[in-house]
Amino acid sequence: MKIPIVFLGTSQAIPTARRNHTAVLLSYKEETLLIDCGEGTQRQFRKAKLNPCKISRILITHWHGDHILGLPGLLQTLALNSYNKTLNIYGPRGTKRFVPLIQSMFVFQDKIKINAEEINGRFLEAKDFYIEAFPLQHGAPCNAYSFVEKDKIRLDKKKLEKLKLPSSPLIGELQKGKDIKFNKKTIKSKDVTYKEKGKKITIILDTELTDNCYKAAENADLLIAEATYSEQDKELAKENKHLTASQAAEIAKKAKVKKLILTHISQRYQSNEKILLEEARKIFKNTELSEDLMKIEI
Repeated sequence: MKIPIVFLGTSQAIPTARRNHTAVLLSYKEETLLIDCGEGTQRQFRKAKLNPCKISRILITHWHGDHILGLPGLLQTLALNSYNKTLNIYGPRGTKRFVPLIQSMFVFQDKIKINAEEINGRFLEAKDFYIEAFPLQHGAPCNAYSFVEKDKIRLDKKKLEKLKLPSSPLIGELQKGKDIKFNKKTIKSKDVTYKEKGKKITIILDTELTDNCYKAAENADLLIAEATYSEQDKELAKENKHLTASQAAEIAKKAKVKKLILTHISQRYQSNEKILLEEARKIFKNTELSEDLMKIEI
């Protein structure tokens, strides 16, 4: 199953004419996850022809303005459109304090139910996936997030045809990993099934390089990572606790990631953004540079 991802905003702290503040949308079956909600995010939904009322959960990496100032407007829009689910908002330390403060900033036309949680480690366990948070080092409490699709047991249809198994609950038992008896013979699940590896998507924004960057990204199919600075500005990156494009690529390489997409691009490179891509590709070839409203499937 393909997992669609939309880059609603790809800028650093100051937006440009081409890049809005940070926001990433990940959809999986009935779930629609918004990771960060920078200023102007709800307008980006309009441009992408997406319905914000489908959002089921919001994951906040940290509470710096360029990652959350779109929340008040988004909450108002959800309320005005009779959003009828409980909106789960997850984030690092401070989340339970900041969400009510945002709600108190303006008068709702209507009310929506919000559940705010401060999380660390594996915090959401669903039937087909889980999400894990990894603390990072920035100027405020900050998390990386890994969305992990669980492995699935698939049936080998050719082997089933040879056994002439009828369509029945017996096939369901095999898929659950259980052995069955058919025509007085034992059929072992392991002989007629195979494991389909689930996909992993990791998002690392606003951090200096730490061990948890590698842990979060380990064996990810896709790593979305900030590349706020080029290597020539690595001292600024260190001072401001951000990653360079080269460091993002180092994470991808050492963590054995399949694909890297750079985001959170500083306005200082708007006339020469390729420098970030070139730096990263010297270390990790399968790298792309994100663009606002870019859509991909993993």
